[in-house]
This record gives sequence, C-alpha cells and structure tokens, in this order.
Amino acid sequence: MPKRFDIITIFPEIVRAYADESIMRRAAEKGLLKIEAHDLRDWSEGKHRTVDDKPYGGGPGMVLKFEPVAKAVKAVKGRGKSRTILLSARGRQFTQDDAKRLAGYSQLILICGRYEGVDERVSEHVADEELSIGPYVLTGGELPALVIADAVARQLPGVLGTHESLEEIHGSIPQYTIPREVKIKKGKKTVIAAVPDVLLSGDHKKIETWRRSQEKK
Repeated sequence: MPKRFDIITIFPEIVRAYADESIMRRAAEKGLLKIEAHDLRDWSEGKHRTVDDKPYGGGPGMVLKFEPVAKAVKAVKGRGKSRTILLSARGRQFTQDDAKRLAGYSQLILICGRYEGVDERVSEHVADEELSIGPYVLTGGELPALVIADAVARQLPGVLGTHESLEEIHGSIPQYTIPREVKIKKGKKTVIAAVPDVLLSGDHKKIETWRRSQEKK
C-alpha cells in the first residue's frame, strides 16, 4: 500500500504540476506513494461553490469556512494510520525530525490555508497539528504542503536512488563536478576555483572524513 498524501486546496493544479515531475512522479509510478490534490470547492454549497466568507468581528480579507474543510477531510480520510495537518503561518515550524516522524503514517492529509486565514474551529477540531515552513507569511498553504510532502517522501524506502542520498541530505555538504578548474572573473581579477584535492585522491576514507567535516548543521 503506497503512502498517501491528500492535499486539500482551492488551487489543485498548483499541487498537480509539482507532483507530476521529478522524484515524486517516479515514486508514484513505482507505486511507492500517491499524491491526490482535492479541490475544496467540491465540498462547498451553492452554485458559486463558495468556500470563504468575511470574518466575524470585522477585519480585512476573507476566511476559509469550517464546513467545506471538515467535509473534505472526512471524505478523504482512510482507514489506516492518518494525520491531518493544517498549514498556516502561525503553525510550529516544520523540521527534518518532523519529516521522519510523519513518514510513520500511512496517510497525511494536508489542509492548505488561504487568504487571511482559516476558521479557528478547523485547527481546534479537525486538524491534528498546525505547521508552517518558516517564520514568514505566504499567500497560501500549497507550497508548504508540497515542501512537507517532498521531505516526508524522501524518508520512504525506495523513493531515492541511494541510501546515501537520504542520509546526507542534498545541500548539506559541498558538491563538485567537472571541470576540475574554472576561471571566475571578479572585477579586474581572475580567480581559479578548483575542486578540493581530497576529492580527486581516490582515498574514500579521506573523502568521507572531509565530507563529514564540511557538513552544514
């Protein structure tokens, strides 16, 4: 049974565009995971398929209503070990430890916040937790949902090409490829930027030691 990511959003095409590319697409083709983008408007009422309204007490912007979100989560929730996450700017910041923890669930339901917020009762009574991907505000929760799905997917056996890719985490150590030397012009000076000699030594033990010393924590 593949790991399921059910993303509830008013812009499903944003999610599908990313999920249909690269590692996520290949993993889905192998049957290792499944990403579904659900249009929140499918659970709205009325001919205009409205999912938001003005906040009580006044204030700018519109707020996503409770009922469509609650109905959507109930509809997509499976029978396995499931976790429902609301993406919002005020949520606790997502970490690599969270990615490892969430990989233990058979299904993740990711609710994409939008506009000026989501009815507070979603956080209190529908979501199991509330997460953000950083100390800043985005237009909506689609990008955070995809970040979390990507990070969790990397933890699943078979999704990445090699065990090392998972353990080292891309970007945590310096990487080089051909050519061995490049000329870089800085103002009036030309600098030769070369690959560190240790990577050309063929001594795998020394290379591993060097890489560990260069890790960015």
